Amino acid sequence: MTAPPSDRISLAEASRRTGALMQRGAPLPPEATLRPQLDDLSECLFFAPGDGRIWLDDQRMVLMHTAAIGTLRRELIETLGLDRARGLLTRAGYESGARDARLVRERWPDGDLVSVFMAGTRLHALEGVVKVIPVEYEIDPERGHYHGEFLWQHATEDDEHIAAYGIGTEPACWMQLGYASGYVTGLMGRLVVFREVECRSMGSAQCRVIGKVAEAWGDVTEDLRYLNAQEFLATRSHGQAPVLGAPLADDGASMVGVSSAFKAACHMLDRVAPTRAAVLFTGESGVGKEMFAQTLHRISPRRERPFVAVNCAAIPETLVEAELFGVERGAFTGAGQSRPGRFERADGGTLFLDEIGTLSLTSQGKLLRAIQQGEIERVGGTRTLRPDVRLVAATNEDLRAAVQAGRFREDLFYRLDVYPIHLPPLRERREDIPLLMSHFLHVYGHQHGRRMLGYTPRAVRAMLAYDFPGNIRELQNMVERGVISADEGGVIDLPHMLRREQFAQLGLLSVQGSGALGSGVAGRQAPAVPPAEPALLDLLAPATGGLRLDDVERRLMQEAVARADGNLAAAARLLGLTRAQLAYRMRRAVPA
Repeated sequence: MTAPPSDRISLAEASRRTGALMQRGAPLPPEATLRPQLDDLSECLFFAPGDGRIWLDDQRMVLMHTAAIGTLRRELIETLGLDRARGLLTRAGYESGARDARLVRERWPDGDLVSVFMAGTRLHALEGVVKVIPVEYEIDPERGHYHGEFLWQHATEDDEHIAAYGIGTEPACWMQLGYASGYVTGLMGRLVVFREVECRSMGSAQCRVIGKVAEAWGDVTEDLRYLNAQEFLATRSHGQAPVLGAPLADDGASMVGVSSAFKAACHMLDRVAPTRAAVLFTGESGVGKEMFAQTLHRISPRRERPFVAVNCAAIPETLVEAELFGVERGAFTGAGQSRPGRFERADGGTLFLDEIGTLSLTSQGKLLRAIQQGEIERVGGTRTLRPDVRLVAATNEDLRAAVQAGRFREDLFYRLDVYPIHLPPLRERREDIPLLMSHFLHVYGHQHGRRMLGYTPRAVRAMLAYDFPGNIRELQNMVERGVISADEGGVIDLPHMLRREQFAQLGLLSVQGSGALGSGVAGRQAPAVPPAEPALLDLLAPATGGLRLDDVERRLMQEAVARADGNLAAAARLLGLTRAQLAYRMRRAVPA
């Protein structure tokens, strides 16, 4: 069984090689020192503490207690039974591995063969799941051959399974097996199945797994039963969810998103599309209200008839009636010929009234009459027309507040507010930002005839942290500016995208190679040469007199306690001590 062509690896250089080999007991070959290395992968993991999100490149992550995962695992087993729980967890692991494979494919398309395959082991460790030690492998994507054997240490699944059920007779690292299968399958382009031949849950000192292409195993019926591969190796590529099957268009006229807020709006759109009900889209400027209205029309029974959009804010008050209802020849000076209004032009289709909150009370009254009676008359005409239109409106104003303030007619509001759909701002659907960046990169690269490889990690992090007051429209402009400004065949960095925007308070932290958290926006810089440190005695000794060590220690402890507001445990951490050690030293330092 093979994965779809869209899932085949894009390692153009690597696939032309004869493959990679590591024999049992041999050290990792020199190629394994090439990119992506642990530092490269760590750079993809960053935190936005004030925003409640953790990211692995463009994928949102969660930091959870392993005990909580163990509780979930136990509940699944006891509720669904062992086999169904195992299948569910195996498929969840497969999804995680497949997504990590996509990350590596896209970030390092020409990466070294060994490093790209080993990146899965490093990501699994980086995500806190298990430490992976290669024993031996043979990798040859060109021939479709894969054989790998690995040791797993500190497996979280084993810890929780043993805590709940003790030592048994079956392996228990189900999610980890799914991850390994998903990751390697995503790179090989054909199904690779991993089996656990030793497991700590069976009493072994460590876990041992072997992975092969499905054909090499022979009968994989049991493996596929848990993996449910026919369903799981789906034709839809990971991470893309054009609304209701709509293709990504080169003009940017497509809705793209994976966030829960976006999907909720799409679900509401799907529900109301087959009906005739009026729809009111609300949300900030630039969130895509007209795009949603166009999609509503496209998936409705009226798709073959016109979609007519009117920006109410752009029509002078004296021309609103003529624009909406049309004009008969000679109705006023300059009306040299009759022309239909927007209602007539939308007959059988959809009439979209954008920024409807800007209409005057007089214009609101005329619009209300047309909606209530279902008929109109052209300006200067006497003939009654009954166009069949579906009314869709949009506003970035709170119409309820406008009604209470007397700026908007209450009866018109209730005519429009039959089925309201709120579109969240981009800052509330940050999961969609990387997907939108990728989409607009494709759109504007095609439009301007330029080829870009992607974005720098700091550009992605900055976009994920930015609040986007202009929402999708602002991101769209940034990407187009980046496509134009960056070098052909290069990557887009922050200076290519920004003009006057300032990202002074991004609040992002990324994982450094040492494991510490550091700034997630600043690019990598060569380490500065540290200045020569002054002698410690010169810093601490008073200008005159000697230096007593007891006095220095006493003062350090007093300042630490003061800085920690009297919290001894916090003060001890400042000094690199335990609370008990600090308390003992403070008692000892009290003068007799």
